[in-house]
Amino acid sequence: MLYDYGIDKSPKAPAVKDRVQNIIVWMTRKVYRYINRGLFERDKVTFKLMMALKILIKAGMLTPADVSVLLKAGAGIDDRNKKYNWMDQKIWLNIVALSKHKFGNEHNFFYKELPDRIAPHEKEWKKFFDENEPENAIVPDYEDKIIGD
Repeated sequence: MLYDYGIDKSPKAPAVKDRVQNIIVWMTRKVYRYINRGLFERDKVTFKLMMALKILIKAGMLTPADVSVLLKAGAGIDDRNKKYNWMDQKIWLNIVALSKHKFGNEHNFFYKELPDRIAPHEKEWKKFFDENEPENAIVPDYEDKIIGD
């Protein structure tokens, strides 16, 4: 029933591949809304993250290994050489994990130099670390690299 409804309600398109894409997008939204409606409030963010990650993996924008780094980060790394007193050991291990991971299908070592780039700009990194809203702050010594890619 939902399948037939999706075919009827999704936007029409002259090309078959565009029509199929419209049906997939429409059905994805509808399934998302049905499931989200039935979840407890505390579980909705987790479900949204799971859906977004799966869509990005299917689209080839992320790999399962990228998601694994996001979820596990530095938990599997044994590095007791924390360099900065203001940074927790867990955070340092996350930085090390990011620096060793090859992102995307191109296997790009985007953060390879991150551990070494913190030292010369330690004051700026500590300030960034202490920000209440770091997502709105300029990333020290990495802002141009992030914007450029």
